[in-house]
Amino acid sequence: MTMEKTLLLNVTYEPLRVIGWQKAITLLTLEKVEVIEEYDREVHSVSFAIKLPAVVRLLRFVKWRKESVKFSRRNIYARDHGKCQYCDRALAQQEITYDHVVPKSQGGQTTWENVVSCCVECNGKKGGHTPKHAGMKLLKIPQRPTWNMAIRVTIGIKQAPESWRDYLYWNTELT
Repeated sequence: MTMEKTLLLNVTYEPLRVIGWQKAITLLTLEKVEVIEEYDREVHSVSFAIKLPAVVRLLRFVKWRKESVKFSRRNIYARDHGKCQYCDRALAQQEITYDHVVPKSQGGQTTWENVVSCCVECNGKKGGHTPKHAGMKLLKIPQRPTWNMAIRVTIGIKQAPESWRDYLYWNTELT
């Protein structure tokens, strides 16, 4: 499924976003991008065949405006690097729970600054208390992400195609 996606780079090789291969081919035919990497798979029309573009680069600089990152479970997981924010245990996305640092019962809200990734054990230990009252400590204070790109949020380095990896160093940790 990722093979049907194309990484769009700015003229500076900075990743901007992930687009569909159809959009990438449209940009290519409009001479707005150049193909940097290709997949092995081809698409055919009546008159020509073209390899699916894996990575394309814009030919003109685009000023990318910082958009706020959507608040979601997936994005909290990405912000917290898939680790429990109390015990630092790495967890698969399906294993993780989410904890309100200040419990909702004590007026805590569901915001970037109050929700963290948490393992089931730590979530149970903390219960409806604040970390201080539960005798626990957060590894880092949760904050709204300041990413200027949504790439990190949507594509983890382990799921990214090999052809993208050289271009994702801007905002991902290579592990």
